[in-house]
Amino acid sequence: MKTLIIYYSDSEKTKIVAETLSVKLDGDLIQIEDKKNRSGFKNRLTSSIDALRENKTEISPKRVDVSDYDVIYFGTPVWSGKPSPAIITIIDRCDLRGKDVVLFATMTSSGAKASLDRMEEKVKARGGRVIERFSLKTKGKSDNKLRKDSEVCAKLLDLSIYQ
Repeated sequence: MKTLIIYYSDSEKTKIVAETLSVKLDGDLIQIEDKKNRSGFKNRLTSSIDALRENKTEISPKRVDVSDYDVIYFGTPVWSGKPSPAIITIIDRCDLRGKDVVLFATMTSSGAKASLDRMEEKVKARGGRVIERFSLKTKGKSDNKLRKDSEVCAKLLDLSIYQ
């Protein structure tokens, strides 16, 4: 099974989860960068508004070719109960026809279900099939604890269909 993990990380928490999954699942890893400045109080407020409105954003890379992969993971932090603009932008640019997709979200408190629901709608609109989804709370967790939680999630994913 050839696996690709595509993620956006703002505070490095989603990055820790994505990197852990990449190691445990022997998957390729692509970090999406948001070209918009999202740091500082004012920009954080604007980021939340962008997420709520599902505004697109300038990203790098602009597109990802997923044609050689069996399973594609998309990971994002939750912003105001929504996925980040960067992950929505890349999902909208991927040809997911016939692809199996796993979604994951990181959050400090709540909003993961709504965020994952919206990502799932976007994936289905691009022709993908969501086979699993999960979320991890990050508030108060050390990086090591988050890695351990990510390892547990990787073990629990039932992707035996690809073995």
